[in-house]
Amino acid sequence: MAAALRLSCLCFLQLLIVIVLFINSSADNSIEEAEQFQSLSNSTMANRLSGNDELRHEHAVDDPEAIASMVDMSIRNSTERRKLGYFSCTTGNPIDDCWRCDRNWQRNRRRLADCSIGFGRNAIGGRDGRFYVVTDSGDDDPVNPRPGTLRHAVIQDEPLWIVFKRDMHITLKQELIMNSFKTIDARGVNVHIANGACITIQFVTNIIIHGLHIHDCKPTGNAMVRSSPSHYGWRTMADGDAISIFGSSHIWVDHNSLSNCADGLIDAIMGSTAITISNNYFTHHNEVILLGHSDSYVRDKVMQVTIAFNHFGEGLIQRMPRCRHGYFHVVNNDYTHWEMYAIGGSAAPTINSQGNRYLAPVNPFAKEVTKRVEPWEGSWKQWNWRSVGDLLLNGAYFTASGRAAPGSYARASSLAAKSSSMVGMITSNAGALS
Repeated sequence: MAAALRLSCLCFLQLLIVIVLFINSSADNSIEEAEQFQSLSNSTMANRLSGNDELRHEHAVDDPEAIASMVDMSIRNSTERRKLGYFSCTTGNPIDDCWRCDRNWQRNRRRLADCSIGFGRNAIGGRDGRFYVVTDSGDDDPVNPRPGTLRHAVIQDEPLWIVFKRDMHITLKQELIMNSFKTIDARGVNVHIANGACITIQFVTNIIIHGLHIHDCKPTGNAMVRSSPSHYGWRTMADGDAISIFGSSHIWVDHNSLSNCADGLIDAIMGSTAITISNNYFTHHNEVILLGHSDSYVRDKVMQVTIAFNHFGEGLIQRMPRCRHGYFHVVNNDYTHWEMYAIGGSAAPTINSQGNRYLAPVNPFAKEVTKRVEPWEGSWKQWNWRSVGDLLLNGAYFTASGRAAPGSYARASSLAAKSSSMVGMITSNAGALS
């Protein structure tokens, strides 16, 4: 019996050794295969990076379908983290994670057009056109702009993806009147539009403005200005907005630094809609954003605007934004300064505030986030304003009104809000990247 037991134990030990050797052999093979795959992957990436990085002036090929793009980017974001100098991915900011995770973003610039979110998500700008390189920072003649200037680029009839050869400081003599299907893309350079006129988006569609420093804009006008290769006309006085959107649609304003202009930093009026204002850094200004022309201009009921991932910083007083008539989704923004109020409105706008961080000022009389401008006492109680998941700090409070039912805010919902605890990380790179 003892001998049989010893034989049984010996057989078991031999079987255990075989199993261990098999596992080790499999692990070694797996490591070897992984190393071979990594070597191949690095070799492929090296070959890609060794290619010509200069911009190619050709028409864009067909972009992948939106769903395929989203799936592809989601997979890449969930499986790897790439560090690209001042660019990084997996930040939780869906716009930035979309394009910054691409090591070759400079050769795939037009991919940015697939990264928008919110009501302006279908703004493709100049995605389907050729590249136009701005080489001249001058603006000597607003009627007959020189080729190579920003003004010459934005007035063309064809779609264009406009980039800059080098850092530039552009002082515009008159409003920069944009034509449809244009992207201004200042990634990789330091471009200022300042100390003169600024940008007008009027009766056009599909505009992307990305990566500019826009500041110290002044009133201009009473002058002739060209708006297309075949038309120029008389412009009356402009208010001095950084970006003025007038009767236009499918507009995306992303990653700009805006401050200290004569009137507003961004105004959208006269039936403009399908707009996203994202990742911008606003500072040192009084009336920051105006959305809606007037209480009597009811055509602005079609207006839908997403305000997401922006940082409202030092030196701001009011209108972040100030809304009329339409539907406004204010989501995952960081409000660190205001002197009067953050969000205001009149003419019964619907305001859906979700996942923002509101830090009230020290002034005990300016703790309220909201301000209503009403025609008669108590009328605002019917306006649909709500706060969902907002972080209210230093005594900040949001006065809600209207119906609490989620269906009341269906037309003012444009994307899923993230937790307000993530706002600091999501907005940490707001403004022009340089």
